[in-house]
Amino acid sequence: MASVFSKIIKGELPSYKVAESDDFFAFLDINPIQEGHTLVVPKVEQDYLFDLGDIELQAFMVFSKKVALAIEKSITCSRIGVTVIGLEVPHAHIHLIPINGINDMSFNTPKLKLSADRMKELQNLIAANFE
Repeated sequence: MASVFSKIIKGELPSYKVAESDDFFAFLDINPIQEGHTLVVPKVEQDYLFDLGDIELQAFMVFSKKVALAIEKSITCSRIGVTVIGLEVPHAHIHLIPINGINDMSFNTPKLKLSADRMKELQNLIAANFE
């Protein structure tokens, strides 16, 4: 059965896409812990990040870097935090989170409730800064 991320990539489920290549897809997390919290996924459905081949993993990180730089240009923050947990969806993914301090990356904090208009605004900002 296809993962929720595969359904997003195929357009079967809606998303706030910020970037895409032939092999990767980036979209805003709908339950963000910070504004601009973005998920980056490979288009190939692979459950565990470290099961990707070396070339694919390298390309995944390079694509994620480009997305992180776009987020950094769009959201005022000290840096972009990166985390890989990999338990909540059986599809490899990287969380890119704008942060100003270590506590900004806590998944124990309440998730933000952003309006659809604000999500669209963040989507457009980040997409416009993606190179």
